[in-house]
Order: sequence, then C-alpha cells, then structure tokens
Amino acid sequence: MDERSILEFYRLQTLYPTEWPQENNSDASDSEDEAKKKLQRRKSRYQALERTTTRRSMIGADSSGKGGEAAPLFKRTSRTMHANADSQMLLDGLNVLTRSIDEKSASLKELVETNFERFVKAKATIDNVYKEMNFRASGVNNPLASPVHDPRKKNALIKESEYGVLGIKAPLLDVTAKAEDVWGPALGGREREEHLKTISANIAKFKEYTELSSSIAESIKGKDYDNLVEEYNKARKIADEAKALAKRLGSTPPTDPELYQLILACRMWHDVDEQIQTFKRDVWRSLTSVQTVARSDNMPGHPEDRHMELISLLLELGVDDNPIWLWLLSRYDFLKGKIQATADRAKVEIEILRRRLASAEKPSPQIIASYLRAGRQPAHSRGSNLDSGDIIELWEKMLTFVSTMLSRQGLLGEIIDFWQTVRDFVSGTTQQSLPVGYNGESKQFHRLSSEGTISLEKAVVELVDITPAGPATPLSPNGPRDPRFNLDPNNLPPPSPKRGEAWEKFAFWPPWSNSLSGVHYLSKMLALIGAGAAELAAIKALGNADGAAVERLKALVGIARERSVTALCAAWNKDAENIKFVEDWQRGEAGDVTRMPSSFAAFEGSLLAGMQKILYISEAMSKPGAEYIVLPPQAKLLQMVRSQYVTTLYKALSGMVENAERSLKQADDEWTTDIDGTLATSALMASVASKGTLDASDRNVRMLLTLSNLQAVRASVVPALNAQFENAFSVKLTDESKTIRDVLGQIDARLFQTYTRPAVDNLKSIIKEGIADSDWSPAPGVRPTEAKPYVYEVLLSLVLIHSQVSTTAPSLTTQVLSFLLEQISRELLETYRLRPKYTLQALMQATLDVEFIAQTLSQYTTDRASELQGQIYQELDGRTDDTTRAKLQSELPEMRSVLKKLREASKMEFACFRKPKRPQQGDRRDTAASG
Repeated sequence: MDERSILEFYRLQTLYPTEWPQENNSDASDSEDEAKKKLQRRKSRYQALERTTTRRSMIGADSSGKGGEAAPLFKRTSRTMHANADSQMLLDGLNVLTRSIDEKSASLKELVETNFERFVKAKATIDNVYKEMNFRASGVNNPLASPVHDPRKKNALIKESEYGVLGIKAPLLDVTAKAEDVWGPALGGREREEHLKTISANIAKFKEYTELSSSIAESIKGKDYDNLVEEYNKARKIADEAKALAKRLGSTPPTDPELYQLILACRMWHDVDEQIQTFKRDVWRSLTSVQTVARSDNMPGHPEDRHMELISLLLELGVDDNPIWLWLLSRYDFLKGKIQATADRAKVEIEILRRRLASAEKPSPQIIASYLRAGRQPAHSRGSNLDSGDIIELWEKMLTFVSTMLSRQGLLGEIIDFWQTVRDFVSGTTQQSLPVGYNGESKQFHRLSSEGTISLEKAVVELVDITPAGPATPLSPNGPRDPRFNLDPNNLPPPSPKRGEAWEKFAFWPPWSNSLSGVHYLSKMLALIGAGAAELAAIKALGNADGAAVERLKALVGIARERSVTALCAAWNKDAENIKFVEDWQRGEAGDVTRMPSSFAAFEGSLLAGMQKILYISEAMSKPGAEYIVLPPQAKLLQMVRSQYVTTLYKALSGMVENAERSLKQADDEWTTDIDGTLATSALMASVASKGTLDASDRNVRMLLTLSNLQAVRASVVPALNAQFENAFSVKLTDESKTIRDVLGQIDARLFQTYTRPAVDNLKSIIKEGIADSDWSPAPGVRPTEAKPYVYEVLLSLVLIHSQVSTTAPSLTTQVLSFLLEQISRELLETYRLRPKYTLQALMQATLDVEFIAQTLSQYTTDRASELQGQIYQELDGRTDDTTRAKLQSELPEMRSVLKKLREASKMEFACFRKPKRPQQGDRRDTAASG
C-alpha cells in the first residue's frame, strides 16, 4: 500500500500528524454511511476478486508490520486508542505485541525454511518465463522479423499485448462473469440474507396459504370431495379475509406481514379458483350425462344416486346456475331422445320384417293346421309352436318393444320416476338433504320457480304424448343390433304386395299370422298398454298442465283394443275355414273320437280366453285408477265377437262334414301332407294301419269318426264353449245356443243319412229281390224250416256294418244298427204290401223271416222298429183268410221250435248282435272286437 492511499483512506495531510484531525471525529453514523456509499460505488462485477485481493494485501501489510510505512499508522493509533493509559499499561501492551510479532515471525521463518526449495524452484521458473517473454518481446520488436501472424506476439511483454495479459484476459472475464452469476446471490451480503429471512418467516407464518392449492389438487385427483369442499371453504375464507384487509387498509401502506398476507392470499386464490372452475366444468358435464335415477326399491348410495351427489357437490362449491333445473332439463332431453330413437328404429325394423314376411309364399293349409293343433297343448308349453319362426320372431319383437315402452321396468318406469323426481324437487322434499353452500349462498337454488314448475309439467305431458303405445312396434334399441337390419339404401326390401288379405289393413299384424299366435301376443300387449296408460294417467302433471292428456290415454286404449279385436276376428274367421285341416284321423283320448274335437275345443277356448283379456284388459285393472282409463268394451265389439264365435262354429262343423265326405287323394294329398308337404297318403295310411284301428282312406270310416266327433261336439264341446263365452263376456247365448243345437242336429242327420244311405239301398235291394224271388214262397203243403237266403244276406251285411262301426266308432253301433233295423222293417213292410194275398206257407215263411231278423237284432230294436214289425203282421193278416189264420195259429209252436233251432245254428255267425256282458277290463272297443 503506497503513502497516497494511506493519506486518502484516513483523510490526513501528512504521514506524521501531531494530532488527530477534528473533522475525522464527526458522527460515526455519517462515516459509516459514507463508507457504505464508497463501498457501493466500488462494487463492480469483479467485486469478489477485488475483495480477495484486498484481504491478501491486508494480510501482507499486517505480516510486514516492521515496515516503516505502517509506523505512522501505529503511532497515530496508539495516540488515539491509549490516550489515557499509564506507562505500565503501555509496557504490558508492548510486551504482548512483541510476543505476538515474535510468534508470527517464527511462523513465517518456519514456513520459509520448510518451503525454501519450492521457493527456489518457483523463482527459477518465474525467471525463465520472464526471460522467454523478454526474448519474444525482442523478437517482436525486431524490424527484420516477419510481421504477419507472429505467434510470439500473443504473450510478449509489450504494450500491444498488455504485457502478456491479453491472452488470458478474455477467459478471466468469462470466469469472473460466471462466478458472479453463480455466487453473486449467495455473496450478496447481509441485506439479502435479512430479506430471505423475512420471506422465510412470513412463508412459515402463512404456511396454510401455500398448502391449500396442492391439497385441493390432491383431493380432486383422489376424488375426496369431502376434503375438497372443506379445503375450498378454507380458501374462500382466506380470500375473504384478504379482501377485508385490503379494504381496511385503503391507501395506507401495509406492513410487511400484511403485505405478505395479501400477496400469498392472492396467489393462492388464483391457483385454487382456476382449479375449482376447471373441476366444476367437469362436474357440470358429468351431471348432464348422469341419466339414472334411484328406484323406490333401491337403497341410497347406489350408482343411481349419482346425480344427487353431483348436485350437492356443485351447491357446496357455489354455482351461478341452478344444477337441479339443469339436470331435470337434461333428463327430459335424454328421455325424449331415447323415446324417439326407439320409435324410429322400431318403424324401420318392423317394416323390414313385414316386407319379408309378406313377400314370402302363402303357407299351405296343412302348415297352418299344424300350428292350430298347438292350441290343445298346455298354455305354458305352447310358446313358439303357435306359428312359424319368422312370425313368432316379429310377435316377440313387438311384445318386447311394448314392454320396453310401457312396462314399469322400461321407459314408462323412467317417465314415472322422472315425474316423481320433479314432484319431490318442486315440493322441496329432496332439497332437505342438499347443502346450502358457503355462507348459505346456494340456498337460493333449493326452490324451483313457478314458471320452471309449469315447464316441467308440460315436459312430462310431452313425454307421455310421444310415447308410442300400441300393438305394433319392435325391439328396444338397447339390444344387440341384428345384422339383418343393416340396410343398403340402394337395395331396400320391396314393398309388401297387395293380395287382398285382411291383415294388409293392420300394420301391427304379421303377414300370414294365425289367430292363435295373434290372440296370445295381443292379449299380453293390451295388458301392458292398459296398465301403462293407467299408470301414466295417475301422473298429476297431466291434469295440471293438459286436461286432454288423460282423454288421449283413454282413446289410446280404446283404439288399440278395437283394432286388435277387428284384426283378430278376421284371422279367427280365416282359421275357422282351415280348422278342418287339423283332422289327422288319429284317435283321441276318448277312443270313440279323433283328436279333432279336443283340438277344436282348445282352439276355440284359447281364442275366447284371449279375446276376453283383450276386450276387458282384466290384467290392467289392478292398477289404481285403471277403471277411469280402461273403460268397458263397446257393444259393437261384443257383438262382433259374438257373431264371429257362432260363425266359427258353423264353419268348423261344416269343415268336419267336408272332411268325411271328400274322397282322399293318393298323391299330394291335402289331408295327409305334413308341414314340409312331403308326406304322402301312403305314409299316413301306414301309420294308421300300424295301430290296426283306422283306415282314413275308407269314406265310411271317416264318416263314422266324424259322426262320433259331432256327437262329442254336440254333447260336451259346444256346451262348454257356450258356458265359457257367457262367463267371459257376461251375456246369454239363448238364441245362439238353440240355433247351434239345431244346426248340429241338421249336420249330424245329414252326415248320418250320407253314411247309411248306401247300406240302406243295399238292404232294400236284397229284400226286394229276395221276396220277389219265385222260390220265396214254399210249395203248397210244404212247411218252411228255415229263413230264406235274403235274410241271411241282410244279416251278413249288417255284420259287416257292425264290425266297421264297432271298431271305428263303438258309440255309434246301436244308433246305426237300430236305424238300419228300422229301414229293414220298413222295406219288409213295403215289399210285403206288394203281394195281394198270402197262402199259409207264404204266411209262415214271411213270419219266419221277420221273426228271425227281429230276434237276431233284438238288441237294436227300437219303438219305431217294433211299430213297423206290428204293421208287417197286420199287413200279412189282412192279406189272408180266416182259415189260413186259424191254421197259422196251430203252426206257431212248430214255428217257434224252428226259430229256436235257426237261432242256435246261427249263434256263432251272428254273435256280434248279442248283447255284450259287462266288461271286467278294457273298454267298449275290446268288447266289440271280441264279438
């Protein structure tokens, strides 16, 4: 340090002042301020390096305390610091100072001695470098040297290279700048340290402010909404406190803690509000997408309560719009769209299936009959046997759709639940469990306005009106998409052809469907429609918003019922014409009849039961208020069903007679072809013959079975059906019952005459030819000993008839043989009348013939037959004289003996005519067959 620097530092005029200048004793604080200012002025980018250099120079100055340059300074310091000290104190201080100097000198001496060789080597290196640099400098200044790109110039000790420093100046500057950037903040001094301490203290004081943002973020991420609401309310409270503080300060400068409180609160609220707003947008989207409502039988906390959780969360966080209102509107839009989408898809799918069915070939009567036979199966096992697979598929689709739309588990349930939800929100019941939000700010959204209530009621009415109800629409869109309904717009199914069929007028009726499948599915669909309409009518909003809505529901039920009955009667009439094809000529359980009576009874019974369900929709009457929606059927519908029932009986009975009278074909037989049209008559004949009971190819067999069937129909089937009709529809079929009985009698008599006419004609021919024979009357004087051959021929014909009847329809045996006996007696009477007079032998022969026939067929004698036989004897008696009459009386014992012998002789031949004993086991067929 030179003398000038010392004088400037201590503000002295000379190095050896006699006293300390007074101006240097001014206020210490001013000196400190000036010193700070000088220090600040001296601060530069290389302050750290300068500070290091200063420290080293001071150490060097202190280490060389023996130098003369520091002596004036020590003297001045001693005069100032020890002005009042005595000599002893100065001596003591001198001794201490001397020992200290000696110790330091010893240390330096030891340091030099220990590192002497290093100092020598360093000195030699420095000298060599100095010489080299001087050598380079001399070369550079040599004018003979080449001035271009001299590498020695870089480190030469000349002015142009700043005496060798130019080469390292740039790296030093870079290092200095980097050191300043890295260590500058850490070496900024006490002021920066104090500033950091202040920041740290305030951050620690308002630690909760800094943690709220991250806590809220974690709550959102972890879906811990309870903690989210709690933390957000804390943030809002802190923000409110900061706002109150700023308002209270006004224009007054805040203290450091207040300033930090305001800054941290603002920063925290900015982060928290941004997170909450983003989260609330997500919650709003979730709320509008939640479209499930808790059913009454569900417990709280299920996923169906999701919308209440979201509404509560929004109310807790604070909203500008009413989440209740918004969710109800989104729910309404969802239901409306779902109903429309379902209906639109239904129209397409039903039309596709209808067109495909209508374009198919009309099923044959045999195929239709195979499905009509399903009526005799138990109701629970009929299922898909009622009609073809394609038709059943369409019925099932329509039933499923109606169920989806109008059952409590379908859209109807969702509409009713929506109304109940609206009602509970309007009444405020649901809001009792909802939060009021921060400082009660969300309580305003707990009530719906009167305008909003009216709008919601109108929305419910609109949902009821657009709900497509009726027996004509297909599957719900929730099911898997059938690939058959993936339409190509350029290749649409052709329109349904017009063939004049009754079902073409009804879009809900599957083409070629029979009445059994129709009544089965329509009764189910009408039950759903009636119950659904009754439940919809119970919605109070319909009466509040639109009184005509209830009337529209009544009309809906009435129209659906009327169209169903009309379509069903048309199909019923068509099936009555085809019921004759149900006859398969196989015995039923009763044995004397085929399966036709039971099939017909089951067919008619199923239709009557289903029609009763359709007309009265009884399954829907259990719903509250159903009696106001499902009204009693109109009289015209009852009359339509009544007339159709009677017409069906006529057509069915006529078909049965037609079955008996029509001759069977031997190829492509319309009576015997199976469902696929491949079973020929021979196959049926083989199956029948295997039982050994029926031969449907025989016209007489068919007529006998038909007669037996008609007897069963007249005796049990029709009375049971009439009773079922009267009980089902609460009417009396007095006139119809009489008409049906008369018709049945006429049909039975006509068919009986048709069956017996060939036999009667044959018997008449035999009798006429036999009596007209010239050998019929015995020669005079010859007593007749046996009946004439024609008598045996007549009885043998009856044996064949008895065999056929008893094995085919045992219950008709007595009726047929009694009738034939009457016809035989009548023909005998008419033939005997042709002779004007009878001799004794002729009279005895006639009496023997008549009595042999009468006694052989005594089991089948009727009053009419006895009457005719009496008339025969009267005619014979009138055509003889008294003498002959008297002789005849004397011949009677002998004639009785002859008759007895004839009976004994023919006992086995005509055993079938004997009255059978009471059977111990088996049935009448077994007894008759044994004869």
